[in-house]
Amino acid sequence: MNIRRAKQADMPGINKLLMQVLMVHHYGRPDLFKPGAKKYTDEELVKIIEDDATPIFVGVDEQDEVLGYAFCIFQQHVGNNILTDVKTLYIDDLCVDEEKRGMHIGKQLYEYVLAFAKEQGCYNVTLNVWSCNESAMKFYEKCGLVPQKVGMEKIL
Repeated sequence: MNIRRAKQADMPGINKLLMQVLMVHHYGRPDLFKPGAKKYTDEELVKIIEDDATPIFVGVDEQDEVLGYAFCIFQQHVGNNILTDVKTLYIDDLCVDEEKRGMHIGKQLYEYVLAFAKEQGCYNVTLNVWSCNESAMKFYEKCGLVPQKVGMEKIL
């Protein structure tokens, strides 16, 4: 597998995985996530791919087919009253094709993102994970991530 920055030609593969992620969330929280939708329009996805502040990395096979991706966003709170001025790479989304799971693709993507963040002078890498996605939570814990903050709710 080769890991590289995403290109517009990768959009069909990325869109396929965006739908898989949506359905995981929809099955876990149908009260919040609509079925059959995707997180970004094609126009939004083109802008994200082209923006160095929001790099997307794809893992591709020998035929250049997308096996997985990691959407990332640089964050920094310059001049904030309470937060220090550290540079963070936030993983907005990490997905491996459901047919390719168990092949350590996600681990390789995560490690690539870590190395990239270090090269870019980041202090940390952060992400959010829905508590209904137990397999993702276990994966991230296995990668060494620990809770930074917890979102809570009371459904009325």
